[in-house]
Amino acid sequence: MASRNFTVLTDATLITCIVEKGQADNIVKAAREAGAQGATVFYARGSGIRERLGILGVAVEVEKEIINIVVSNEQADFVVEKMYLAGQLDTPGKGFIYTTPLDKAATYIPPQVVEKLEKHPN
Repeated sequence: MASRNFTVLTDATLITCIVEKGQADNIVKAAREAGAQGATVFYARGSGIRERLGILGVAVEVEKEIINIVVSNEQADFVVEKMYLAGQLDTPGKGFIYTTPLDKAATYIPPQVVEKLEKHPN
């Protein structure tokens, strides 16, 4: 049996962006153009002050898209800025974006990349 390696990334950041349904594609495109490798998008239902704004006080269901992207720490600020601008998050009610530092992240990393990182860690 071939040996298996467990390579852990320690300089990663999770970017989470919560936006109105239908807005994720444009934001993910901007993130990819800024250097992100990919994204996970899933659907959710929000609640809060806006659910009370329906006609005659009837609750309005607010559908959301949640975007998760993992990038290196050095990419994080640039990718967040591009996502913020693409999603027009400076407009009230458009959405919310935040980052979370990741202590450890692991996935398949091609051997040549691992070798390159080991030779030049910075």
